[in-house]
Amino acid sequence: MLKKEQNDLLTQTGPGTPTGELFRRYWLPVLLSRELPEPGCEPVRVQLLSERLLAIRDENDNVGLIDEFCAHRGVSLWFGRYDSKEEGGGIRCPYHGWKYSVDGRCLDVPSEPEESGFRDRVKLVSYPLVERGGIYWTYMGPPELQPPLPEYEFAMVPSDQSFISKRVQENNWMQALEGGIDSSHVSWLHRDSLKSDPLFKGAAGNKYNMTDLRPAFEVVETDTGLLVGARRNAEEDKYYWRITPWLMPCFTMVPPRGDHPVHGHFWVPIDDENCWAWSFDYHAARPLTEAEVQAMEDGKGIHVRYVPGTFRPLQNKDNDYLMDRAAQKAGRTFSGVEGIGMQDASLQESMGAIQDRTKEHLTATDMGIVKMRRALLKAVKDMQEEGAAPPGTLPDAHHVRSAAVLLPRDQFFKDAAADALRVQPGQRHASV
Repeated sequence: MLKKEQNDLLTQTGPGTPTGELFRRYWLPVLLSRELPEPGCEPVRVQLLSERLLAIRDENDNVGLIDEFCAHRGVSLWFGRYDSKEEGGGIRCPYHGWKYSVDGRCLDVPSEPEESGFRDRVKLVSYPLVERGGIYWTYMGPPELQPPLPEYEFAMVPSDQSFISKRVQENNWMQALEGGIDSSHVSWLHRDSLKSDPLFKGAAGNKYNMTDLRPAFEVVETDTGLLVGARRNAEEDKYYWRITPWLMPCFTMVPPRGDHPVHGHFWVPIDDENCWAWSFDYHAARPLTEAEVQAMEDGKGIHVRYVPGTFRPLQNKDNDYLMDRAAQKAGRTFSGVEGIGMQDASLQESMGAIQDRTKEHLTATDMGIVKMRRALLKAVKDMQEEGAAPPGTLPDAHHVRSAAVLLPRDQFFKDAAADALRVQPGQRHASV
């Protein structure tokens, strides 16, 4: 278990907090590309790491992430008007006409003479906004420490080989991340979905999840996070290994199943009690099929259906996640909640906005979670006390894969599956 002060340290990510400063040293996903579809499109309110921001794409096709509120009287610039190209672009507050660029510079204060220099003393908080792989990413740390752009494989393959979604999850980021690391719950919570979900069913490895309900865990610490190996008995002298990478601070990739697309997540704090659950599917060796894309759009696999016009799941705590007790009793869904994504979210939200980790009783299957917490605590301490660079900010750290493999029982998974755990462009994941 964690002490209260440790739990508070890891779950608080607002400005000036130690873990918040850690997060701000990485490129984080902010918006789907389609949320800023064209120059002059509607601004998008963004809350990230407890900061209220505005994503804008002005008439000159400049993009940026700035403080949502005008420096004059605090009006939300979401109500603002873009100036035309002829007017020089930028967004203008409708209250008194103050105008800002996408990097937060004040371009005009109509009530003040230009020669006074007043506008030059005004600047909004701003962060870069860069598009890659169907996502707009931002970096919120010191500009002089900004790392190169991310190179996660799902964001580097052709667009017809990937599918990306996001949803609001109404709990702290860390209990969502811990669910992404925990491979032992699959044999229980998702057992029926392995047989019915079109993005999971049919994989030969599924049988091992169902026949061995007591996986053994071996966790390897890396320079950038962890490799969490869940080992189950297989035929003859082999083990079935499902290997999950965790990269600092909030990236996980689900081990593959057969030739299905590979799934993964980012768990990005909105504030201390809510997070964005980013979900991606991709196949490194082929385009996604129409049936696969349709299933994802229909909320299958790790994706969800939405309340219309929002990114809030249609199944949510206000309607008890549309839980079906009859389906639970009949064995169609073990928890009574439909969909792998919402099966996870419903239980993680049930822990409360911020789980009280001083009350938990962990077992050997939680080794990955324990080591993840220790690694985060160490990274925060090293950065705060020694000024050390956070682990895994450089692109080489992103060139990692998950794997599902059969290995001889006398071989250690990290060594035997080393090639399978690194990106091999154009080649499918190692999968059973």
